Amino acid sequence: MTKQFKLGLIINPVAGLGGSVGLKGSDNVTEEALALGAEPKSHKRTQAALEVLLPYKEQIQIFTPSGKMGQTLAEEMGFATQVVLTVGENTSPADTELTVKTLIEQGVDLILFAGGDGTARNVCSAVSDNTTVLGIPAGCKIHSGVYAITPKAAGRVVEMLINGELVTLSDADVMDIDESAFREGVVKAKRYGEMQVPSELRYVQAVKSGGKETDELVLADLSAYVVSEMEDDEYYVMGSGSTVAAIMDEMGLENTLLGVDVVLDQDVIAADCTAQQLIDLTKGKPTKIVITLIGGQGHIFGRGNQQLSPELIRQVGKENIIVVATKRKLQALNGRPLICDTGDSVLDDELSGFIKVVTGYNDHVMYAVGLEEEK
Repeated sequence: MTKQFKLGLIINPVAGLGGSVGLKGSDNVTEEALALGAEPKSHKRTQAALEVLLPYKEQIQIFTPSGKMGQTLAEEMGFATQVVLTVGENTSPADTELTVKTLIEQGVDLILFAGGDGTARNVCSAVSDNTTVLGIPAGCKIHSGVYAITPKAAGRVVEMLINGELVTLSDADVMDIDESAFREGVVKAKRYGEMQVPSELRYVQAVKSGGKETDELVLADLSAYVVSEMEDDEYYVMGSGSTVAAIMDEMGLENTLLGVDVVLDQDVIAADCTAQQLIDLTKGKPTKIVITLIGGQGHIFGRGNQQLSPELIRQVGKENIIVVATKRKLQALNGRPLICDTGDSVLDDELSGFIKVVTGYNDHVMYAVGLEEEK
């Protein structure tokens, strides 16, 4: 059975209330807007996004707050729904922020939220660096780059993820304006941060030669990025394969092509390590595992890197696994998911879902992980 897509859903039920009644926003004017006859729109706009996903209902589980923040609509539309937070009738920004933190704890693959720039600010204040989000435009103010162009467009992006298509991850700005000043005719825009969002991959190569991607240059591009992101006093377990070897070469370090090395402060502190050596060396220390695809079937664990044992992987944590590969290498899989064959079926299941893959300099895609079995 195909691994279910874990979709976090947050609906701001008062988003957009002020627009239709001329209040130029909805922040702090909910009661006034309702008194003027405003009708909530976020429910319908979220429904438009989710309608795109109806053919995939069996492949999706929605994690959401109670009532009108998501549960009611998800259940009405027939999605498998798990309530992660009980909220009151009068919802607040604090409910959104707490939901985001809860969804992250649940390990959802994507947080889909409906609202405007105020909602985006609430999500941004609670989100983690490794969390991928996408906004359904439902507010009066949509200045932030974290929103799809339409509700249906948001559904299409999620559809691409479910179908295993390559979807680029981008950092998008969260913007908002001062509504009080705006009501006085003054526009004061401010940047409040950025969030990681999926965007449709355009297949425009950053490095070209005769119109085609040059693997050697792309690897250099990718390697330079990984090295630039390395932290001091952090251990890096460098897996097998030529892509990882290119990263080692970028640091000017000797590499065990068919083995596993450990790097600290851009220096090899242990070469060609055994599974037990890796466990002993990194236990209790901040550690990341750098791996690529091994073998022709898309294995990231269990082919050529058995030194990366289940105990080590659990010790390091899924959030500290860095997968690197060129887009050409991923496209060669023809949509097949990456495979974990650690020898521990429970761990393999825990590692399945969607993972960020580094494909170039500050260039990433979301890609499915997990063995797709016949039903």
